[in-house]
Amino acid sequence: MKKQALDKMKLFFMGMNSRYLEQKDFFIKAEFTFTSGTKQFKGEYVNINDELRYIFKGESQSMSFEDMLNKLMSEAALYDSLNLRYIQRGTIVVIEANDKQVTTRNEDASEEFDADSQISNSREYYIKSSKSGPLLKEIGIMTKDGKIKNDMIRKYNQIDHFVEVVDPILNSFSDRETITIMDSGCGKSYLTFVLNYYIKEVLKKNCYFIGVDYKENVIKSSKERANRLGYKNMEFIQEDLRTYMPNRHIDMVISLHACDIATDYAIALAMRSKAESLVIVPCCHKELKDQINSSPIDSLIKHGIFKSRFNDFLTDSLRALFIEAHGYEVTPLEYVSPIDTPKNLMIRAIKKSNSNEKAREEYNNIKKLFNVSPTMEKYVY
Repeated sequence: MKKQALDKMKLFFMGMNSRYLEQKDFFIKAEFTFTSGTKQFKGEYVNINDELRYIFKGESQSMSFEDMLNKLMSEAALYDSLNLRYIQRGTIVVIEANDKQVTTRNEDASEEFDADSQISNSREYYIKSSKSGPLLKEIGIMTKDGKIKNDMIRKYNQIDHFVEVVDPILNSFSDRETITIMDSGCGKSYLTFVLNYYIKEVLKKNCYFIGVDYKENVIKSSKERANRLGYKNMEFIQEDLRTYMPNRHIDMVISLHACDIATDYAIALAMRSKAESLVIVPCCHKELKDQINSSPIDSLIKHGIFKSRFNDFLTDSLRALFIEAHGYEVTPLEYVSPIDTPKNLMIRAIKKSNSNEKAREEYNNIKKLFNVSPTMEKYVY
């Protein structure tokens, strides 16, 4: 190919390299075909034993993704055309280049891959697809014939990483006869079912789950799912999180993407029930935005987008301090990549004492500074 075509192809390759760096966990392989006259020469770039290798004309070389693209550039100068298929979970990007034009298009990767070929080779999974088939099928991750759905691989990775983050807390309960977990604002309870499987069938520990939500339809759906899976150690209750109190000791409260102040209800419920640990993933943040009133930073948040982002930060910072004030050791962390979802903050907390007066004073000072009053403190009694 001529230099003009190669220069244009290089621009497409730069975009492909950026895509790979952002979503390398979802990369499967690259297939390429060079054409010279009527002859075709095929090769691939694929993971072999946790090593990415460039395979062409009987030779196999270990190289980075960027080096592979540079290799293709140099080879393309010797041929009439190049067809490159970049295959990741859910999408195939095709680049076709010759002296007349260089084009790119996306194709839907509609086929479903075997579970073992879809999961990352760089990690040891906590929820192994080869052993958790009934669970993964029930929650919609796996097809009836035992294959991970192509559009659910990202969700599968998120679920497994959640278990990884929670695992150290679960292991700290090794002395408990039964680990009791309450899901506040449980919704469809997918992660509750996953944790039930992991604790009972992987950790081989007794466990009991309570799912609480005010929506009748999701409670009914969760009960039916538990029956289909044969999970008799679960109860689902239609209750108001603001007033509900469990009738047993709670080892862990989880609350995942409860919208706005529903997260505050879950935090208050955890404090009321004196739960041993708390794992929350907040969702949208609305409550404090119109309350914020602080002249020292008015000029910093006069634009709406800055005020919204500051509101998110202030809301979750106050939540962390509030939990800490009740004697918990608090660890905020990003539990999944922001590429997957911008709502990726997790607040993980473990009970260490009855209270922390220093954290309480800091919490009250920040409230006073910004003239805000979070909902969660109204329901701890």
